[in-house]
Amino acid sequence: MTTIRESPALPLDPTPEFLADLKRHSERLEQAEPAEIVRWAAETFGSRLTMATAFGPEGCVILYLLSQIAPKTHVFNLDTGYQFAETLAVRDRIAEKYGIEVELRRPDHTVEEYEARHGGPLYETNPDQCCHDNKIAVLHKAVVGKHAWMSGIRRDQSVHRAQAPIVGWDAKFSLVKISPLANWTKKDVWGLILKEGIPYNPLHDQGYPSVGCWPCTKRVLAGESDERAGRWSGSAKTECGLHTLEQDGSGI
Repeated sequence: MTTIRESPALPLDPTPEFLADLKRHSERLEQAEPAEIVRWAAETFGSRLTMATAFGPEGCVILYLLSQIAPKTHVFNLDTGYQFAETLAVRDRIAEKYGIEVELRRPDHTVEEYEARHGGPLYETNPDQCCHDNKIAVLHKAVVGKHAWMSGIRRDQSVHRAQAPIVGWDAKFSLVKISPLANWTKKDVWGLILKEGIPYNPLHDQGYPSVGCWPCTKRVLAGESDERAGRWSGSAKTECGLHTLEQDGSGI
């Protein structure tokens, strides 16, 4: 059987044996601390490991761990052109404190070109297409040559993320997906941020529990407890598509 440690390239159509190997690693790491999971990912995939971050509190925690464990790991941000200035400022603070330069990956078009092409802001009329063009398509290009990517999702954030494994196969991007904070809580994340003085987005102190593109992110109203209630407020949309299940249920 070929294991992920031995495989020179990932299969586009993973075998049952390959998926079983991922499941074994995920089960073994289920009770592990995030630092141990990040270390396993770095040792297993080396330069083939990458991480996508929107500089949310979870992403900042993983960047802190990477600075201690594998600071040369490639990390990128999907710069849609619609990010808050406060979000991009966190990138500079992370670089200054930890020496990790997060690459900004942008679409092939500018915001002005994109909106002119669609007769105005597409996020107002077709937010799913806007997310696809400015995030999902960009991520596909950003991970070329990589075998695994890390994300900061937590199971308790939403129903879409509740079944996220620590290690699994992401069919959408044909990568191994590693979620070091999957079994952590919001309290765990903020406890480490405050304890270690990890830089974070100041918008979290201003009523924004989750921060994405500025046109689609609102302050959470009094009484709203859902961490993602401010994302695409007023619509049924809660995810950009990066972390949703494939139709066949094989990726997350």
